[in-house]
Amino acid sequence: MYTLPSEITIAHVEVCKSQLLEFIEQHKDITFDDSQITRVDTVGVQLILATINYITAQNKSLTWQCSSTILNQSIKQLGLNDPILNQYFKESF
Repeated sequence: MYTLPSEITIAHVEVCKSQLLEFIEQHKDITFDDSQITRVDTVGVQLILATINYITAQNKSLTWQCSSTILNQSIKQLGLNDPILNQYFKESF
């Protein structure tokens, strides 16, 4: 399981991206826990969407745990209704 950091913002996105890619490369079945997220910006949401797309393209399994209220609110505010996101954030949309 990979616990997402508390802040996924433009200031932290490069470090977060590197950590995510390393974790994804090492695992076939991936579980994300977003319960620690306290702040996410547009760039952070873009990173999450790109990560989900990357995992899907790699034919790996993804499970999402503890849908963060902060993350759900950010996705709603951005008006995202991407089918790939919808399968992981069903309560959001």
